[in-house]
Amino acid sequence: MAGLCPAVLLLSPAFSTSCARRAKDRRLRQKRAISERQLTRYFVDQRKVRVVGGQGGDGGHSFHSEPRKVFGGPDGGNGGDGGHVIFKADQQMKSLSSVFRFYRGFHGERGGSKNCYGANGAHLYVKVPVGTLVKEDGEVVADLTQHGEEYIAAYGGAGGKGNRFFLSNENRAPKLFTPGEPGQERVLQLELKTTAHAGLVGFPNAGKSSLLRAISRAKPAVAAYPFTTLNPHVGIVHYQDYEQVAVADIPGLIKGAHQNRGLGMAFLKHIERCRFLLYVVDLSVPQPWIQLQDLKYELEAYEKGLSERPCVVVGNKIDLAESRINLPLLREQVAERVIALSALTGDNLEELLLHLRELYDTYVKTEQSRGQSPVKW
Repeated sequence: MAGLCPAVLLLSPAFSTSCARRAKDRRLRQKRAISERQLTRYFVDQRKVRVVGGQGGDGGHSFHSEPRKVFGGPDGGNGGDGGHVIFKADQQMKSLSSVFRFYRGFHGERGGSKNCYGANGAHLYVKVPVGTLVKEDGEVVADLTQHGEEYIAAYGGAGGKGNRFFLSNENRAPKLFTPGEPGQERVLQLELKTTAHAGLVGFPNAGKSSLLRAISRAKPAVAAYPFTTLNPHVGIVHYQDYEQVAVADIPGLIKGAHQNRGLGMAFLKHIERCRFLLYVVDLSVPQPWIQLQDLKYELEAYEKGLSERPCVVVGNKIDLAESRINLPLLREQVAERVIALSALTGDNLEELLLHLRELYDTYVKTEQSRGQSPVKW
């Protein structure tokens, strides 16, 4: 050090920066990509939650003490109320995977001397997706269908009374005070009904997941075996005027689905919230119009009038030779508009996207004419 010039000493760092650089590199290091198989597990549409309201604060117990005021009297304040646990619908939430299985509200504070009341416990807000049903013992107690809508899941306990509260002419020096009450405790079932504009309805292996992949950035699993889709997926179709249409891929239905066969009613419920339906039929099978009749029967058996919603028939797998033969026969048998396309090759997807926008615009105008605000994504 004695041989170094002063300039070198001034330029030398006062501490080592190697640890800081390594820490920064770790933060900037990209996370490992998650496979599609892992991503499909993150969608949760049911959750059992135990909620407990915050406990109220105990009442204060004190007597006023001050020079020249020997008998100042009781001055213990009341305790603060416990905080509520509140479910709040948020349109940014798309799944119940971020909802924990237990929530407890914040406790109220104890009452203080000099007649000071304890602070109330803050309310605990739990964000849930729009379209969440809250059930208790199988009965629906709340239906959160609008952004910002709230439901008090568990009330906080009332704060205790301080000894000042019990002051009376008969008792000038009360020593009695009460503890805070415990918060309400409940076990609730959260059930998410996918709120989407359009619902893809069809039998297994009709090509619904492939179609959703073709028109949106959603990545549902695709394979050559039935019931590949075990959870509903929602894809967003973007248009040039920044309008977004949400399309839900409902897991495949089978005959008797309304009787809880196959995946059953666990996923028929998701179709209830869809404003219009896209019936996806496989054109390569014999008599594809039978698929449409069976699908409408299952929907109508589950809920009357469900099959009468605005719809379009999507004839998939037009790239196969059998499909070209069955297409004119299908159009003769059904009254609805039939759009033939191939989700695999992308043939005629433009016609579907244009008609999808027409259905969306009609839905928006209908809601506005009723004085209601349409669902936006």
